[in-house]
Amino acid sequence: MNIRKAQPEDHPSLLAIWEQSVRASHDFLSEQDIQSLLPLVRDHALPGLEVWILCDEASSPIGFMGLDDNKVEALFIAPTSFRRGGGKVMLEHARKLKGALKVDVNEQNPRAVAFYLSNGFVVSGRSPLDSQGLPFPLLHLDEASPSAA
Repeated sequence: MNIRKAQPEDHPSLLAIWEQSVRASHDFLSEQDIQSLLPLVRDHALPGLEVWILCDEASSPIGFMGLDDNKVEALFIAPTSFRRGGGKVMLEHARKLKGALKVDVNEQNPRAVAFYLSNGFVVSGRSPLDSQGLPFPLLHLDEASPSAA
C-alpha cells in the first residue's frame, strides 16, 4: 500500500469509495440521507480538505483520508479492503504530518468507534447531533500528544 496526495481528477473515484464505504458501514443512514450527503462530500469535503489517497499494489485507490489541520474529517476505505490495515496506515501518515490527531465519529458506527479506540484515541466529548444538525450522535475523540506519552 502507498499513499499519495489527491488531485481534483481523483474526486470521482473517491466519491465512489465514500459511497461504497458508507453503504457498508453506516447502516443507520437511509437512502435519502446518503443521497443528501453525496453533494456535500463532492462539492465541499473533497475540495475543501487536505486529501490523501491510499492505493493498492497496482496503484488503484482503495481509500482516502481528508484532514483539516490535525483533525481527521474523513477516513473511508473501500469495503473490499476493510480490515487489511489500510486505515491504520492512513492514521500513521496523518500523525507524521500533523502530530496528535482528533476525530469525530458517528456513535452509531461501532466498527469505526472500535477502530479509533484501538488506535490510541480516547473519547473527549459527545454531541447529540452531527455537523449538519441531524440526530446522528457524534463522539469526539482525541489522542495524546506523542511527546506526552
